[in-house]
Amino acid sequence: MRVGFIGLGSQGAPMARRIIDAGYETTLWARRPASLVPFADTAAKRAASPAELAVNSDLVCVCVVDDADVEEVLTGEHGVLAGLRKGGVVAIHSTVHPDTCRRLADRARTHGVTLIDAPVSGGGPAAAEGKLVVMAGGESGTVAYCRPVFATFGNPVVHMGPLGTGQLAKLLNNLLFTANLATAADTLSLGRDLAIDQAALAQVLANGSAGSFAMNRVAAAGGTLDRFATHAAPLLRKDVRLVTDVAASAGAEAEIVTSAAGAALALMNQERPKVG
Repeated sequence: MRVGFIGLGSQGAPMARRIIDAGYETTLWARRPASLVPFADTAAKRAASPAELAVNSDLVCVCVVDDADVEEVLTGEHGVLAGLRKGGVVAIHSTVHPDTCRRLADRARTHGVTLIDAPVSGGGPAAAEGKLVVMAGGESGTVAYCRPVFATFGNPVVHMGPLGTGQLAKLLNNLLFTANLATAADTLSLGRDLAIDQAALAQVLANGSAGSFAMNRVAAAGGTLDRFATHAAPLLRKDVRLVTDVAASAGAEAEIVTSAAGAALALMNQERPKVG
C-alpha cells in the first residue's frame, strides 16, 4: 500500500516517521518546507501539492489542525480529491466536527473515494513509541484495510462504529481531559492552602487512586494551568465547543463534565471559574 501523509506537526511528524520506518512507500506534503527537513534522511517522497501526493497514494492520512484546514487540503483546487484514484481512501486524523467528516465523505464518494475518521490521542511521545490511541469511524472493511498502517503508530486501534463515531470518541476524550485538568489544578491549589508540600502531594496524587494523565501534566507544570494557556488552550477550547455543539444538537446533557471543562478553560485564561 502507498501512503500519503499531510500534517507534519508535533504529533503528525512522528506518526509519518513510524509509517516510513515500517517500510510503506510514503509521500509527504507540507505547507512549510521546514516541516519536511527532518525527513531528509528517509526514503519518503515529497509532493508539490496535496493532489500530487494523492496521485502517488492509495491511502491519504490527514493530520492538520482544524475543520477548515481539512476541507482545504481535501477539496481545494489542488487538493487530495483532485488526484486520488477511484478506490482510494482518506483517513482524517485531525479532531474535527463529525458532520465535517460526513460532508466530506459525501464529496469524496463522488470521486469514487472512501473517507473514514481516525482521530488519535496521546501526543508526540506516544506517536513516536507507536502507542497512540486510534479511534476509527467508518465502514468496517475500510477500517480493516487501514488498520496495518494505523498499527505502525497506534495501539490500540479501536473501531468505534460508523463514520463520525471516531470523532465523537475523541471529543469526549478531550472534554474529560479538560475537566480533569480543572479538578487536578484545584486539588493541588487546595493542598497549597492547607500547607502541604507541593511536590510530595503531587507524587502521592500521581501514584494513588486519584492518578491520571491530567494530574501528571498539571504536576509537571508546577501545579497550575498557566503553561497550558499558549498551546493547549486554543485546541481544547475548540474541542469543548465542538462536543458541546454536538451534544446540544442531539439533545444530550452532561452538566458536570462540561462545567469542569469550562472551569479549566477559564483558569487557562487566568479568569475565575464560575461555580454552580
